Amino acid sequence: MNINEAAKQLNITARAIRFYEQKGLVSPHKHPDNQYRQFTEQDIERLRTIAALRDIGVGLEGIKSILLQMEQGNQTELQYYLETQRNAMFSQWIELRQLIAAADTMIERLKRQDRLHPDEIHKLAAGLRGLKEARGNWKDQWGFDEMAPDYDDLVLNEKQIEHTRFNPHEDYDQVLDLVVEWVAPSPGDAGLDLGIGTGNLAGRFLRKNITMMGLDQSREMLKQCRRKYPDLETKLGNLLAVPFFDGQFDFVVSSYALHHLTAEQKRLALGEMSRVLKPKGKICIADLMFENEQARTGYMDRLREAGHWEAVDSIESEYYADRSQLIRWLREYGFATVQHRVNDLMHLVYGERN
Repeated sequence: MNINEAAKQLNITARAIRFYEQKGLVSPHKHPDNQYRQFTEQDIERLRTIAALRDIGVGLEGIKSILLQMEQGNQTELQYYLETQRNAMFSQWIELRQLIAAADTMIERLKRQDRLHPDEIHKLAAGLRGLKEARGNWKDQWGFDEMAPDYDDLVLNEKQIEHTRFNPHEDYDQVLDLVVEWVAPSPGDAGLDLGIGTGNLAGRFLRKNITMMGLDQSREMLKQCRRKYPDLETKLGNLLAVPFFDGQFDFVVSSYALHHLTAEQKRLALGEMSRVLKPKGKICIADLMFENEQARTGYMDRLREAGHWEAVDSIESEYYADRSQLIRWLREYGFATVQHRVNDLMHLVYGERN
């Protein structure tokens, strides 16, 4: 099959095929006499895959990576790459929604006021930039991929941690049991566990025959989770751009994850939780936090006075929340809230949409 025949069959241009060849994505055989390109069925199938990937927004380097993984039969790497691409698209989709909302806001103000002051435009633009920066600035500085194989031992093995001066996972089992109790899922409910880790919280819901899905930014944590719960559907991603469409879940839970987000990122995460919930949905967060800034200051002062520098360093390396702020944000999103302190650092915050 020559290049024109291939282009016609694939409904793309001959120029596009030459471009893909120039970029090393396809290498058709050339006739020794006239150097005309000769496309085999395998070449056609490869070109069809390339065109499809281009249609969904995958760049040239990404296509090269995908084709290589497909040739090598490496399904795990291929899935990882595709999930990464999907997350990037979802983040762009969320940003586009925010841009549209900002444009709508300006249009409505213009209708009411007959004019739009430049300061109003600048303020909206600055807010959008701040959201984009907060979403893009998150980095895994704690090494969750490296931690994954030993994570369950760390949080579950009491003998291992009983001599540790500072134990942020104190009352771990009790905390996860309380989340399930507070959510009180009904048969047929669908739940989402954000920051699922190795699946210790989601597993409790599964044992009650509740449909669960999970999200985590750590590839290795998800491997451990899938090993323990092979039928549990999980996705790679983070809490700042949750890769699910609106209104899919009856409840969202998160445990020991939110303290890895800055205050502005926490607010984004709560917005994402709200977005993916059904109208009467529930949120339950179990995390390391303080009741308010006064409680944080007092607790840290006591640690320093006692010389517990390991605990001070550990807390200061994270972003323990101000519980009162979380509650205020949830109420702004339309949730009635309840809260409970399990121990000095661990709190539960529950919200149910009005």
